[in-house]
Amino acid sequence: MMTTTTGRLYVVATPIGNLGDFSARGREILAAADCIAAEDTRHSGKLLAHFGIKRPLLAYHDHSAPGVRDKLLRMLRQGANIALVADAGTPLISDPGYDLVKAAREQGGEVIPVPGPSAVTAALSVSGLPTDNFRFAGFPPASAAARRKRFEELRSGAATLVLYESSHRLLDCVDDLNAVFGPDRRIFIAREMTKRFEGHFSGTLEEAAEWLRGDENRRRGEFVFVLAGHAPKSPEAERLSEALRIAKLLQPELPLRKAAALAEKITGVRKNRIYQRALAQQTAD
Repeated sequence: MMTTTTGRLYVVATPIGNLGDFSARGREILAAADCIAAEDTRHSGKLLAHFGIKRPLLAYHDHSAPGVRDKLLRMLRQGANIALVADAGTPLISDPGYDLVKAAREQGGEVIPVPGPSAVTAALSVSGLPTDNFRFAGFPPASAAARRKRFEELRSGAATLVLYESSHRLLDCVDDLNAVFGPDRRIFIAREMTKRFEGHFSGTLEEAAEWLRGDENRRRGEFVFVLAGHAPKSPEAERLSEALRIAKLLQPELPLRKAAALAEKITGVRKNRIYQRALAQQTAD
């Protein structure tokens, strides 16, 4: 067990864009730390330089050797105070640090949060979607098959869903969300939050795909997706879902327009609406 002279591990949130969001307490903790464990020392070094903070930096990330974590734990046992920072936002939220925090606690150390910016809560707060029950799912898998499987697991949850996504997989991710969650599921997209070219979108998944494809500048930067949770469908939505199911069953034997016409006779949903939605799903697939 650690002794009473053990140092403290501070988990310090840093700005996700606008440097004015950095708290006075966060700056004070970094300025007084014996060592700052940073995801990327070059990135964090620029932040420290901006605020005139000169403290020793040690790289600590997912690919660090076990010896780096052991060194930090040894420093804590010797009474050093260490600040853990990620490249941006609150550490451990899709960022490294879990193993260090877990090991420090297991050895009896104090781990102190220094709260501040977080892309998850920032996006939720302006999304216009329910915030009393939400689930953070991090980054979706990179491969299409694994990503769709993950979305299938998340689709029926009632909680508002928060995801991160990188710009180079953005369109593929939105297309897969359309295919799995359905084009009518509502989504809020936050892009480059607190930065110069911040942008927001609110609408359906179908509309989101069109919005992103409408301007390549909208596909640049860092993104947070906030999706509405699953809700029981209205009778009209249930009929459309059934019409699409019927049209899909008929398609191996009939052209899509004829399949849509037969589905209209069975369900009463207009054939043009069935056709357009079925065509959009085919494109996504």
